Amino acid sequence: MLPLQGITVVTVEQAVAAPFASRQLADLGARVIKVERPGSGDFARDYDAVVKGISAHFVWLNRSKESVTLDLKRSEGAEALGRLIARADVFIHNLAPGAMARLGFGSPVLRTTHPKLVICEISGYGSSGPYRDKKAYDLLVQSETGVVSLTGTPESPARVGISLADISAGMYALSGILAALVRRGQTGEGATLDVSLFDSLAEWMGFPATYTDYGGTSPQRTGARHPTIAPYGPFAAGDGKTIYLAVQNQREWTRLCEEVLERPELIDAPRFATNPSRVQHREALEAIVTASFSRFTAEEIVRRLDAAGIANARMNSVSEFLNHPQLQTRDRWREVESPVGPLRTLLPPFNLEGEVVPMGPVPALGEHSDAVLGEIGYEAATVAQWRDKGIV
Repeated sequence: MLPLQGITVVTVEQAVAAPFASRQLADLGARVIKVERPGSGDFARDYDAVVKGISAHFVWLNRSKESVTLDLKRSEGAEALGRLIARADVFIHNLAPGAMARLGFGSPVLRTTHPKLVICEISGYGSSGPYRDKKAYDLLVQSETGVVSLTGTPESPARVGISLADISAGMYALSGILAALVRRGQTGEGATLDVSLFDSLAEWMGFPATYTDYGGTSPQRTGARHPTIAPYGPFAAGDGKTIYLAVQNQREWTRLCEEVLERPELIDAPRFATNPSRVQHREALEAIVTASFSRFTAEEIVRRLDAAGIANARMNSVSEFLNHPQLQTRDRWREVESPVGPLRTLLPPFNLEGEVVPMGPVPALGEHSDAVLGEIGYEAATVAQWRDKGIV
């Protein structure tokens, strides 16, 4: 039995953060009913069309869900959502702050009428404060939290290449919902969770924030290098390929000098004897490492580093990642059904012993409207009339 079997989640969601949280609830066995706009649905459906005509974002975030279309601005649609929520254990939404309240589904009202309900509101900047109503897309939150100021080269800041703010908010929404369900099991009471992209990414800024607050200066942008550890980052091998190296302590520094660089005299050299001194003389140190690595191919360097117990990695492209031996050997790939046929996707990372993750289909827009609305008391003729009127 999967941990969330028997739990029903109703979600009015779009884009990344809320769908990421609800998909993981589905992976854990919950029934997830996704309410979308008639005609267009979750706007992430239209981000691109690279997956046989449908969006890569939507495929990634929405397997194992049931799609129901409802126009929530129409009284009939709002009434149907109310019936769905009445049967739910969890209600998630990431509309703009105040939007659900204007539709009659504000958290204070729902907590009064459904005291066992767990409500998770996901927004850009939270339900209060001067930025409450400010639009918040991933890049913008990365900028406001200082992530962009730390990422990139000394000459050019850069956005992190994945939806970092959305993913962090989705993860905190997930963990908060799971905690609220555990507490409900103990007390019988539901909860309201206020999760924002800004607060989530602010937590992930803990190290640079503390470093700056007490050190007086911010960590500098160093590309793929580490601002406060050396040697740490990319180094060219003799065959032109790039190896990433990370030396975290004096023991590893000693092994690198003796067993890989074959330069034991560097261990206690004044310029390199401690990590702060290595960071101060990073340019000279990197020239020495690069000169040593130029004698070997990338494969030879990796073997030498592994033998010495020095952390390292190859720089894979996304295409190379797709065929990574770790994924292949551990059988991490699965197929899920979709409106365009079977699609390859990765298993979720929690690896729950003895359980098989559902990995259900990616839904077509409104695919489950008739069945779900029938469950909550609407006759087929009524649903057909609503469809003609654009309510469904």
